[in-house]
Amino acid sequence: MSLSTWDEIRTAFHVARLGTVSGAADALGVHHATVIRHVDALEERLGVKLFQRHARGYTATEAGQDLLQVAQATDDQFTQLVGRIKGRGGEVTGELVVTSLAMMSHKLTPVLTQFQADHPGLVVRYITDERILRLEYGEAHVAIRAGTAPEQPDNVVQPFVGQSLSLYASEDYIARRGRPETEADLADHEFVGLDRPSRAPFDVWLRETVPAERIVFRVTEQRAMRDAIVAGAGIGFMFCWEADTLPGLERLFEPRAEWGAPSWIVTHVDLHRTTKVQAFLKFLKEEAKSW
Repeated sequence: MSLSTWDEIRTAFHVARLGTVSGAADALGVHHATVIRHVDALEERLGVKLFQRHARGYTATEAGQDLLQVAQATDDQFTQLVGRIKGRGGEVTGELVVTSLAMMSHKLTPVLTQFQADHPGLVVRYITDERILRLEYGEAHVAIRAGTAPEQPDNVVQPFVGQSLSLYASEDYIARRGRPETEADLADHEFVGLDRPSRAPFDVWLRETVPAERIVFRVTEQRAMRDAIVAGAGIGFMFCWEADTLPGLERLFEPRAEWGAPSWIVTHVDLHRTTKVQAFLKFLKEEAKSW
C-alpha cells in the first residue's frame, strides 16, 4: 500500500467517524477540498461507493464499513510506530475514545479529566450513548458496559466494578406523597422509568412490581431519569455512588443484588495492547479501587 493510498484511507476514516467533510478537514488539518479529493480517489481506486452523500453529511456504505473496520486499528498502530521511530513510543497522544452509559459519567468524567491532564497531548472523546458502539469499526477504544458479559469474539472483556442501585426519591416528593416503608407500599406511589423496556435488571424488576400506570414520568436515557427524580417527578432507580452524593435525595431501601448488574471493560483485540489503551486501563482500574 502506497503512502498516498494510506492518506486516502485515513481521510475516509475521519469522514466516517465525524460524518462531515469539514469535520474531517479540521481533524486532519487540511483543506476540505483535499478531503473530497481523497475520498473520490479512493472510491475510484476501489470501484465502489464508500459513502452515501446527503444534506447532513456522509454516511458509510456497507463497503465503507468493511474498509473502515481496520482503519482505526491501523491508524493507532501507525501512530505508535511513528512514536517509536521518533523515540516517543511510550507517549500517550492522539484521541482516546471512551464510551459508557450516561449513568456512569459521574464516576468516569473525573477519571478521564485527570488522565487527559496527565497526558497533555491527548484529546479525550467521552461518548455517553444508549447505542452500543462497535469497537470492531473503531467507534471507540474502550467501552464500559453493564449486564451480561459481551461475547463478541474479537473483544477483550475484563470484569470491572459492581453496580449498586436502589430506589430514591426527593425530599419534595416525600413531603408531597409520603415515604414508602415496604415494597407493598410502592403500588400507591408514582415512578420515573424508561420510556422503552430494557433488559436492565432494575427496569425488569420495576415493570414486574409496579403497575404500568404508576410509571408516570418516562425518559429515554438515564441522565434524564436522574434529573426527573431530583426534581420530584417520582421514585426511581439510581446508582448509589451518585445518588448518595446529591443533596435532597433519600434512599428508600437498601440495594438488592437483583437490581444491580456487573460491569465490564471492553476493548478490541487490535487496539488492546497499544500504549494509549494500556495506559488508560491501568489508570482506570487504579482509580476504581476507591469506588
